Amino acid sequence: MKRLLTLIVLMLSFVAVRAQTGKNVEMADALRGSGKIYVVVATIAIVFVGLAIYLFSIDRRLKKIEKENYIKNQSYFV
Repeated sequence: MKRLLTLIVLMLSFVAVRAQTGKNVEMADALRGSGKIYVVVATIAIVFVGLAIYLFSIDRRLKKIEKENYIKNQSYFV
């Protein structure tokens, strides 16, 4: 049942996305025409890189804590 519901939601979202292809986006055309689209793309890229670095640093710290906890628990069993 859950798979069927997920499939229906995904199919309906595809139809909604497909229906938007005929429209022209004036804001994107204006940004592209004035060259500001590159500023938007650069800002999005900087935010994405910042989030990726943050997540990798959290992962590294978590691995370190897990390793310390594993070593600590091993000493109890010896």
